[in-house]
Amino acid sequence: MRALARTPAKLAVQHERLEVVAGSITDDQLDLDRLLDGVDGVVAMLGDRVAQQDRLVNTEFVQRLVPAMRRSGTRRFLYQAGGLSAVPGRRLALPLRIVRRTIAKSYDGQHRDNEAVMRYLDEQARDLEWMVHRAGIGSDGPSRGELRRSRHWISIGTFVDCAAYDLRMLWDDGAVQTWDGSAYARGR
Repeated sequence: MRALARTPAKLAVQHERLEVVAGSITDDQLDLDRLLDGVDGVVAMLGDRVAQQDRLVNTEFVQRLVPAMRRSGTRRFLYQAGGLSAVPGRRLALPLRIVRRTIAKSYDGQHRDNEAVMRYLDEQARDLEWMVHRAGIGSDGPSRGELRRSRHWISIGTFVDCAAYDLRMLWDDGAVQTWDGSAYARGR
């Protein structure tokens, strides 16, 4: 396994099979071909609220990543987007639009960027086995349980639960070319 991290020292997870590479998706000199060498799947959990206010940072990266994936033969790609990001061709439900325009207004750049990534995948990367996890992330606390794929509900999950979900979904054939949310089992 290989992880790209701006600040590897902040990565709390350690494993004997995990190689951590220092770098940033905004670095145009990032050697994606080397990074993808021997990789079967990619999980992208990205976000920089400040940078995304003015620029489609994630979209620019994914537009460089997808051709590199094709060159390397890497077929699976999971992109984690925000739960308030609308999927191509559909509007968010009215309550979610209200939350996005009020409480979550400072994250609008991230949602616009996520929406651009989803459009790109839908229009330009249908040859890859991609999936989008429209996550609601609310804390860096301990696990609250197992998130499950949901087309109708989005729970506010912890980082650790979203990461575990993303790794499971990466290899779920039924999730290919979907942009579902995730939810804890009822009662949690």
